Amino acid sequence: MLCVVLGIPGVGKTTVLEAAAKHVELKRLNFGDHMFAEASKEGLIKDRDEMRKLPRHTQITLQQKAAEKIYKNSREGHCIVDTHASIKTPRGFMPGLPEAVLRALSPDAIVIVESDPKEIFARRNKDASRARDADTVEDIEQHQMMNRAFAAVYADLTNSTVLIVKNEEGRVEEAGKKIAQVFK
Repeated sequence: MLCVVLGIPGVGKTTVLEAAAKHVELKRLNFGDHMFAEASKEGLIKDRDEMRKLPRHTQITLQQKAAEKIYKNSREGHCIVDTHASIKTPRGFMPGLPEAVLRALSPDAIVIVESDPKEIFARRNKDASRARDADTVEDIEQHQMMNRAFAAVYADLTNSTVLIVKNEEGRVEEAGKKIAQVFK
């Protein structure tokens, strides 16, 4: 079974997925890691945060290459693809999973991880390891709303289910258990 887990930067996807892995055996694949590896190999970027600023056609090509590699690695057992429903670019929101990429992955389930926008804002401000845009709480709220819209379209195109999981401060284990239930 393949499950795509979506969430905006700073929502805590990776932490929640670590908690989920305690409850069900699964392979975790990070879409952005695959894109970054390809972009770095081609000499397009030096750090991961530069990807969203690449030309749209370049991002789409990187997404397609990542999807092909992930698909090959996801055919056995339970697999989670950690990615973004939408990418906030200087030109507006771009689908994190364009139709060709989405169809290549063919997920059985889609999970959106969300948090209170104020919590995400605080997490981002504490994380000096990333070069993130200076979003306001309202920007974060809008991005999460866009993710829901994108996820609904993704589910329609793939006949997948959609589950929204709240990653509330201090309740990571609970969020992880909810994601693990998708595989039961």
